[in-house]
Amino acid sequence: MLSKNLTEIGKEGNPAYECWLNYRPVEAPIAEAYKALCRFVHVSGSSPVLNSAASELALGLESILGILPEKGQGYDGITLTTAEKTDLLTPSEKDQILPEGFMIRHHPQGFVIAGKDDRGILYGVFAFLRLLQLKTAPEAMNRVENPANMLRMVNHWDNIDGSVERGYAGKSIYFRNNQFIMDVKRLRDYARLLASVGINAVVINNVNVHYHETLLIDRYLPDVVKVAEIFRLYGVTLYLSINYSSPIQLGGLDNADPLDPTVQAWWCEKARQIYQQIPDLGGFLVKADSENRPGPFTYGRNHADGANMLAKALEPFGGIVIWRCFVYNCRQDWRDRVTDRANAAYDNFMPLDGKFMDNVVLQIKNGPMDFQVREPVSPLFGGLRHTNQVLELQITQEYTGQQKHVCYLIPMWKEVLDFDTHADGSGSTVKKIVGGKLFPQKYCGVAAVSNIGDDMNWTGHILAQANLYGYGRLIWDTSIDSTALAEEWIRLTFGESQKVKQIITEILMNSWPAYENYTSPLGIGWMVNPNHHYGPSVDGYEYSAWGTYHRADRFGIGVDRTVQNGTGNAGRYYPENAQRYNSMENCPEELLLFFHHVSYDYRLKSGKTLIQHIYDTHFEGARQAEQFKAQWLELKGLIDEERFEHVLARLEIQVKDAAEWRDVVNSYFFRKTGIPDEKGRKIF
Repeated sequence: MLSKNLTEIGKEGNPAYECWLNYRPVEAPIAEAYKALCRFVHVSGSSPVLNSAASELALGLESILGILPEKGQGYDGITLTTAEKTDLLTPSEKDQILPEGFMIRHHPQGFVIAGKDDRGILYGVFAFLRLLQLKTAPEAMNRVENPANMLRMVNHWDNIDGSVERGYAGKSIYFRNNQFIMDVKRLRDYARLLASVGINAVVINNVNVHYHETLLIDRYLPDVVKVAEIFRLYGVTLYLSINYSSPIQLGGLDNADPLDPTVQAWWCEKARQIYQQIPDLGGFLVKADSENRPGPFTYGRNHADGANMLAKALEPFGGIVIWRCFVYNCRQDWRDRVTDRANAAYDNFMPLDGKFMDNVVLQIKNGPMDFQVREPVSPLFGGLRHTNQVLELQITQEYTGQQKHVCYLIPMWKEVLDFDTHADGSGSTVKKIVGGKLFPQKYCGVAAVSNIGDDMNWTGHILAQANLYGYGRLIWDTSIDSTALAEEWIRLTFGESQKVKQIITEILMNSWPAYENYTSPLGIGWMVNPNHHYGPSVDGYEYSAWGTYHRADRFGIGVDRTVQNGTGNAGRYYPENAQRYNSMENCPEELLLFFHHVSYDYRLKSGKTLIQHIYDTHFEGARQAEQFKAQWLELKGLIDEERFEHVLARLEIQVKDAAEWRDVVNSYFFRKTGIPDEKGRKIF
């Protein structure tokens, strides 16, 4: 009998905790067809990852089909193998499988799940079980899947005191009271969730690394070793955020100058010590010279100097340096109309294109500002042509409702990935750039800030699980449809009820537009309470030093980023996009106020004035939130009471908060302009 290793893997009996891996029985005739083909499992080889794949397969088959297969020989049943070891595939079929990819083939006696490597086999097993749970016919199982991105990463912003920066799902799953928790079961369950959607890398600590987090590469390294061992079981490579000034804090040096031979030697020795204990550590993630974090600027050096110094230390061990491009002057004078935070990353890194070592990767936020509900794609994508690049997204809902509001982010990310930079002619999309298909790159991919915490449902809001699931599935296959992905997650999470699928799909697909409607209009962003970024405060950042302005006066609103009269940000793009953004008439209206200062009586393509559009969208957004609650109430009795009540409580918060956004924003602009709502609705 094939062991499913139940001491380490198994169902909790809590569907909120099990997320989309809540395997449930399927009915005949699908069940009967599969039982005949899955009586045996043959595993070719042994490794930690392959053992996890075999255990997962056993658990899934028992839960879905009610059988625990025997160890098999020959071709009967399911064969787990690397492509090179099997004669069940032709040479041409084997050639189709790329690193970490897999092939599933149905044959008369069963199935072969073949990977290019053990990770590929594991991903193939999760795909097989997902398709089985979705009642896919055996003959429709045949497929080849290769990941669209090499690096598929999650960044945790967890602090060793147990807090999570921009965390809305409880405390850290790693740390508490300045030490590791070492909840092995929870960490293994989390690694399993990540692997089930193809995520292959994780950073466990905050990019804002303070003293206690600095100790992860020193005093706490033995605990890091244990965490790496757990993630290794599921093919997830561990990375660490490091403090650029570690030579001072840990080494007692008087500087951290990247060109100082003593500093260079300190990092080389530190890397040797770390890799001696964690040979497969992925490398370091670095936030430097941003928001008061230390970096090479202190010593008159640039980002290439800083990154390359670390890269040289990691190079002998195969490690990489991921260097964040979130760098800007965070002490800007609000009276200054020339300095523009949106230009900062581009202006800092474009002159350095081609000057980074091969094992340096620049991690670039999707937009030039900071994860707003709507902003243009960063012009660094397509601008950089000779540097490794990773796209940074944000799964945690810092500016999109903080997991109190439902906001399905996959459609937003699809727009980013599908954006045509025109860097090498038409079709030069972001997904081609970060997928390594446009410019030569040794390392590239996608990273995202985690929405995970120690809440029993992992994400604080059960519907926010769709964002973690969707993130992994999307960066594995960037062609996937947002609606189809939502429906897939719903069926895996809540079962096969058509009404459940229909209603939750409608809620998810309307949630991002609704949130945008009742918060900030037409790409202006912000308008949130400072520091915690929750709730409406139209002027919250308007006179701050953070460079996040909307420039509203009694005549109009928006930031002039044109080439002729503004900050020039529109000119950072290739001509096809620059010309659109630079023209008020041709600018996509959803970004109008990002690029232009527009009068309130300006007529949009709808025929509405700008001010009426602001009023209408905020009333509509609040109405949509009310509709989400009404739709959810229709599901009472169709899903378990615990999850039903949990989501209902969150939707009630969303309805209340959406009304607050509506009234605060509309009142602000009514008082600013004195222009009444054409429809005569009450504005306070």
